Amino acid sequence: MTNSKRVRSWRGAAAALVLASLAGLGGCGIFGKGEIDRTAKMSPQEIYAEAKDQMSSGRYGEAAKLLVKLESRYPFGAWAQQAQLDQAYAYYKDNDRTQALVTIERFIRLYPTSEQLDYAYYLKGLVNFNEDPGAMSAIGGQDLSERDLKAAREAFEAFRQVLVRFPDSRYAEDSRARMRYLVNSMAGGEVHIARFYYNRGAFLAAVNRAQGVVQQYQGAPAVEEALFIMMKGYEKLGLDDLRADAERVMKLNFPDSELYAKGLRVDNRRWWQVWR
Repeated sequence: MTNSKRVRSWRGAAAALVLASLAGLGGCGIFGKGEIDRTAKMSPQEIYAEAKDQMSSGRYGEAAKLLVKLESRYPFGAWAQQAQLDQAYAYYKDNDRTQALVTIERFIRLYPTSEQLDYAYYLKGLVNFNEDPGAMSAIGGQDLSERDLKAAREAFEAFRQVLVRFPDSRYAEDSRARMRYLVNSMAGGEVHIARFYYNRGAFLAAVNRAQGVVQQYQGAPAVEEALFIMMKGYEKLGLDDLRADAERVMKLNFPDSELYAKGLRVDNRRWWQVWR
């Protein structure tokens, strides 16, 4: 055998040895691919029970992984439906709002006649209602009026679906209470913007925003300040007749308002901090 052939033979044997070694190491899990799946021989009941145990212990991320396995192995029927709903809840409790909403939307799309559809909409409302589920202890415990209103509107619509489509649902009463709170919060958010405009001299924009509150959120506490902003805004714009109309409505509905004496709050935040 020539030297060149010996070299090629040696290199081939060495390469085969390296590949064999890597394969052995891979089987030991060094690359994460050889890790033994302890749920491989578990029944769906056992996987689900394990996931519930993880949630009970506050390990929501681990619970979600188990529920994903459950759904992937039993993609049809009751197990898939239950796994999806519990996945959404686990993501919600794990502060993964995006994944929770994606999972809920998938459930609503795949199971439009499910007996648990009311819960799916209710959970969608909860996810949008409060991005930090651990922070909410009671209705009214968190001020949404200085946050982006998109999530509040989506929460409102989800709770409305519960009331309209499932009036006898066990979640109807709580949905109604949260809708009431959201209306007040959304009105407060719009007034926050109107005040922001007024304090910066954008009086027409302030009036238009405040007028929207009066028209859309009748009965909300924020209407008082909205009317006052309209009154003062028209005054700044030199529109005396409109100012008089706003003042008449203001005095009729809020004759003892403290705004007459105190005026509007001054907000020193930058425009881009309006939701903070």
